[in-house]
Amino acid sequence: MTSPDFTALPDLASRALGGSVSAANDELFAQRENLIKAEAPFFDPSDFGHKGKVYDGWETRRRRDDGHDYAIVRLGAAGVIHGIVVDTAHFKGNYPPFISIEAASIEGYPSIEEVMKADWQTIVEKSPAEGDAANAYAVADRHRWTHVRLSIYPDGGVARLRVHGEVVPDPRFLDGTVDLLAAENGGRLVGCSDAFYASPANIILPGRARNMGEGWENSRRRGGGNDFAVFSLAAAGIPRHVEIDTSYYVGNAPGWVRLSTADARTADIADESAWTELLSRTAVQPDTRHRFVLDATDAATHLRLDVYPDGGLSRLRLFGDLDATALSETRRTWWEALPQSHQALVADQAPR
Repeated sequence: MTSPDFTALPDLASRALGGSVSAANDELFAQRENLIKAEAPFFDPSDFGHKGKVYDGWETRRRRDDGHDYAIVRLGAAGVIHGIVVDTAHFKGNYPPFISIEAASIEGYPSIEEVMKADWQTIVEKSPAEGDAANAYAVADRHRWTHVRLSIYPDGGVARLRVHGEVVPDPRFLDGTVDLLAAENGGRLVGCSDAFYASPANIILPGRARNMGEGWENSRRRGGGNDFAVFSLAAAGIPRHVEIDTSYYVGNAPGWVRLSTADARTADIADESAWTELLSRTAVQPDTRHRFVLDATDAATHLRLDVYPDGGLSRLRLFGDLDATALSETRRTWWEALPQSHQALVADQAPR
C-alpha cells in the first residue's frame, strides 16, 4: 500500500516538534502521551503489567455505556492540516472501529478548561478505522489550527496520531533575527541525496539532539560525489550566522561542509546557476558545535547543505532577518488562515 502524499509533510503533533497530549478522558491501559512519540510503535508479546497487556500507544478501558473516548493534542507547531494518520499498529482485537477529528485555533497558553470550551470544528467526520493499520484521512479544511481532538468510538487503543501539514508561524515572533531554517518556524526539507539511517528533516527540529539517532545520518559513500540536503526556509530572509552541530557524530561526521542559497522568487532552484555560495567548503570537527558569521547581502528562500564526502549532523541553524516583503506576506498568510473566531480575538493584528 502506498502512503498518501500528505505524509511527506511534517508531523505537526510530534513530541519532537514540541507537541503535547493535553488531556484524555481515560487512559487506564496505556498512556495518552504515547500517541505523539516520534518513533514507530513497538510490541513485546511477553510484556504484561498489573492492568494487562502493555501497549505502546493510548488505550482506554472497555466502555459499558453509550459514550466515547477522546484525547486532545496541542500541536508542536500550529499550521494547516493536510491529512491525519490514526495508526492502530499492534491493536488487533482492541482497536476503535470508528474515529473522528476536531480542531481548534486558540490564542496564547490556555488551561485545559479553556481548551475544552474552545470553538471546535470537525475536520474528519466519524469514519471507519481498521485494526493494526495506518488509517489515513485527508483534510480539506485550510484553516490554521493549534489543537486537535481525536475521538474514538466507543473505546479501544491507538498507537500513534500523526497530524501532517504545513507550519503557519505567528508573525509576531518573526521580527528581528530568527532561525530561518527551524521547522517550528516553517522551514522544511524538500530533498536530499541519502537518508539511509535518519532523515535530514531531523536537523531542523527544536532543541539539541540527545543522541546520534536524532540527527541526519547517511550511508557510507563508496563512489564519487558527496551527500546533500535542500531546505525551504520558513520565509525569505537574509542569513546572518549559521550553527553546524556534529554532536554525537564521533566517527561519522563529515570532513567538510558547504552552504549555498537560492531565491525561488527570482530563479528556478533546479538550475545550478540559481545558487550562490554562502559558506565555502569548510572543515568541521566531530562532536562539535560550529558557529560561523556570514557575509550574505541578498535574501534567500532555500538553503542547500553539502557534506563531503558523507556523514551526519545533529542540528543545523540559520539565523537571519526576514526581508520586508516576506514579513508582510507571512502576516497575511497567518491572518487569512485564522478561523473567524480567532481573528476576532486578535483584530489589532489584521494586515493593513
